[in-house]
Amino acid sequence: MTQAVLKESETGGFEAFTPRQNAVLETALRLLVEGGGGALTTARIARAANCSKESLYKWFGDRDGLLAAIIAYQASKVRVPGTGPLPETEAAFREHLEQFASDLLSVLSGDVSLALNRLAIGQASRDDAHLGRLVLERGRRMIGQRAGALLEAGRRRGFIRYEDGDAVFQTLYGLVIRDFHVRQLLGDTLTTEEGDFSAQAKSAIDQFFALYGTEGAARS
Repeated sequence: MTQAVLKESETGGFEAFTPRQNAVLETALRLLVEGGGGALTTARIARAANCSKESLYKWFGDRDGLLAAIIAYQASKVRVPGTGPLPETEAAFREHLEQFASDLLSVLSGDVSLALNRLAIGQASRDDAHLGRLVLERGRRMIGQRAGALLEAGRRRGFIRYEDGDAVFQTLYGLVIRDFHVRQLLGDTLTTEEGDFSAQAKSAIDQFFALYGTEGAARS
């Protein structure tokens, strides 16, 4: 199934990037990994992606708009059911949560996310830590909004029980990521067991249901 790649619209919703825009953003991410933040100039991206700078400005606006699009594009790789049918059974709900958890681990452990986060952290001590805010707003927040809709669907159907949507997402995120991302940002390498994202995701969702599952979920 093809995953829709989303960007935040001016009205606060999400709309899809075009395949051509996706290809340009993939090129930008490759340049980031290979050359760091200094490689993300419109001239270099346009040359590497075989498009004009005018097209970049038309699609993404200024450099900040391009950075926001890059972050949103990367965040969209964490698959969460959106406008399609939401899970009708507890088993399907668990499957969606495990897919989300596995994708989150895979994306955050990849070279692109590590490069983006290292760059943002390196700029965090400056007076204007703009990239860090973009990573939070267009990355973590976008993922949280989409995951929140899935969690709310699970609550409406009685699969889980919670009162604070922000708190339940933060708990889910923490159970999935643990200290993996911080260790990798510091140069550590995951063990073979830790690198089995499917198994780690299942373990995290089992722990999540132990905390928030209803009686029926606990018996499954």
